[in-house]
Amino acid sequence: MNILYMHTHDTGKYISPYGFDAPTPNLMELAKEGTLFRHAFSAAPTCSPSRAALLTGASPHKVGMLGLAHRGFKLNDYDKHIVNLLNKVGYDTVLCGVQHVAPKAEMIGYKKILCEAEHYPNDWKEDIKNAELVSDYLSNNPKKPFFISFGMQNTHIPFPEAKINPNYVKPPSPLYDNAMTREDMAQFFTSVHIVDQCVGKIMRSLKENHLEEETLVIFTTDHGIPLPNMKCTLYDTGIGISLILKFPNNKKSGEATDILVSHLDIFPTICDFLGIEKPAWLEGFSLKPYLDGKVDKIREELFAEITFHAAYEPTRCIRTERYKYIKFFDNYDKIIPANIDDTKSKEFLLSHGLLQVKRQKEMLFDLYFDPMERNNLIKEDNYKNILRELQSKLYDWMKKTNDPLLKGKVEKPKGAIVNTRDCMSAMEERYE
Repeated sequence: MNILYMHTHDTGKYISPYGFDAPTPNLMELAKEGTLFRHAFSAAPTCSPSRAALLTGASPHKVGMLGLAHRGFKLNDYDKHIVNLLNKVGYDTVLCGVQHVAPKAEMIGYKKILCEAEHYPNDWKEDIKNAELVSDYLSNNPKKPFFISFGMQNTHIPFPEAKINPNYVKPPSPLYDNAMTREDMAQFFTSVHIVDQCVGKIMRSLKENHLEEETLVIFTTDHGIPLPNMKCTLYDTGIGISLILKFPNNKKSGEATDILVSHLDIFPTICDFLGIEKPAWLEGFSLKPYLDGKVDKIREELFAEITFHAAYEPTRCIRTERYKYIKFFDNYDKIIPANIDDTKSKEFLLSHGLLQVKRQKEMLFDLYFDPMERNNLIKEDNYKNILRELQSKLYDWMKKTNDPLLKGKVEKPKGAIVNTRDCMSAMEERYE
């Protein structure tokens, strides 16, 4: 079976299959033909750690990806990247576009690199050109089973100029509704439409070349959208992600499922689809038993983390179906502006007192009654038993995965670039 892995930057769940008014008809078609996971989450709400977790099947801190690849962070062992397992079983492993888990793609192990996108180029049209390259590859009658990683730059900032009238756009619920937040969202939807065009182009090529019935298609993103209280937070708006799987003879084709899923579950799922032995280091659970109708769910909880983004922000969380516990592992109680992407929404909040907002060290949320995570229950007596259970499980996971935070502050690797926490932007050149 072939594998087509299509992934975006910073899209969260903001596509039409999740109920948002996004111009994504091709993704809607993909969701209707495949299985849509409504409660899928990344292992980290920052780019490189999230991708590293998906592609190694292990938590970011366990494989060394504590920060961003273009800032000097990297995996401890690139042999754990899934392409190296697939190379051993005869796959043609192909990269086209964004990879963002290594300073250079050659470090990873792909047999073919059609194009490696620069980190954060200003030309959003690059994704369209790269979709053409993938289509050309599919048209040239691949002789081996293939694994294609098609990484899109969209929907990362800078966004393209809005082609959608912002007057009629609704900002995401964490944000106040005004002209600045509407403009951001209009530009985001313009960007996500480019994603949709690329997906449509490649899916048509897959069908035209009679490869659809031999291919597992995975569409996902790294984390939430690049607006305040979303990306680089452990709220659901930060770790919640799109996930669609399409494959032949899918018993759950056209379904939307509410089971709890982590990006860590993708690697073992691929192993099961291909019938290959799972590496011992994997932390996730295969989705195949669920997709085959043999089990009702695959996990009770999942974990996510931040260590470094632009600046140091050591945070961990555990999420069950109903509850979320977040803990900051230092005493810094201020918002870190460098870890918020530079958008009009950020500009608006900075001009209205964002720097005066105090960060809470621990947070507990009952997601059934508070899905937007606004009511911190950390001091509520009725939730003490829940809190203790989640704290214990989080600690056990950190211990099991050798989380460096258990020993105190995590130092950046030699040569890595990390902003000081008082920087207003990641672009500000003041570093630790």
